Amino acid sequence: MNIASLINALPGAAAQGLIWGIMAIGVYITFRVLDIADLTVDGSLCTGGAVCIMMMQAGYNVWIAMLVATLAGMLTGLATGLFHTFMGIPAILSGILTQLGLYSINLKIMGKSNQAINVDKYDLLVSLRYIKGVAFYKNTILIVAVIIVILIAILYWFFGTELGCSLRATGCNGHMARAQGINTSFNRVLGLMISNGLVALSGALRGQDPGFADINMGRGAIVIGLAAVIIGEAIFGKIFHNFALTLLSVAFGSIIYYLVLQVVIWLGIDTDLLKLLSALVVAVFLAIPYWQGKYFSKPVKKGGSH
Repeated sequence: MNIASLINALPGAAAQGLIWGIMAIGVYITFRVLDIADLTVDGSLCTGGAVCIMMMQAGYNVWIAMLVATLAGMLTGLATGLFHTFMGIPAILSGILTQLGLYSINLKIMGKSNQAINVDKYDLLVSLRYIKGVAFYKNTILIVAVIIVILIAILYWFFGTELGCSLRATGCNGHMARAQGINTSFNRVLGLMISNGLVALSGALRGQDPGFADINMGRGAIVIGLAAVIIGEAIFGKIFHNFALTLLSVAFGSIIYYLVLQVVIWLGIDTDLLKLLSALVVAVFLAIPYWQGKYFSKPVKKGGSH
């Protein structure tokens, strides 16, 4: 096993981790802030990639293509939100329904299962080729890192506003929030829209990075997102208490996930087993708080001290 080949692959893995980090922040908003397990992301990630690639092929500027891709992602969140709030379908089923419908919509957007975009012919924002041997301001790692910092700053500001606080209250205790006169249905829809907008933005960057959008590019995205959230919380949870730093820890979790994945590939483990390994990692990290509470916490003595 050549250690140089691993070191050579690490910058690419870090860039991938950063791009997926945007998606992981979206997953964090639904999973931790809203307390909803949203499975729309497997479809909305592909929607973002498909819209961005098709718009660039039609001659639009990369920034406009990414903005429209983000708005398309927000529409997917709106669909899930309406299924859940207006039609009374449980959140997890709403996400599955939207994800299922998006498979057909994404195929229609692209016209076929795969659409490529050449880095030589189009002015892409990020690319696998922009990691080594390019000017620092074109480096994919730097560009995506700056995007993440800007997004975290916007989200930190938003969740500090009255609307943002009411959204967090909805996730904390929906019944109490409703009793305070907060429109919890509106907040759930809004949260799902913000989350899937971020996921689609990640998909837009994800499509540019290898130079193509594929109908299966979002498959298993929810597992990667949850892995990033849980790894970030497990490693940085004790240090980062501020909301902005918590969002940053999710992005770090995504980078760590991809770096570990690169090491696993380098060790020669069958790549067919990567999804299984990801699922097991997420399962173990999700189980840790439960195990801590059940097997490792000290029993509480009855009665107070005198």
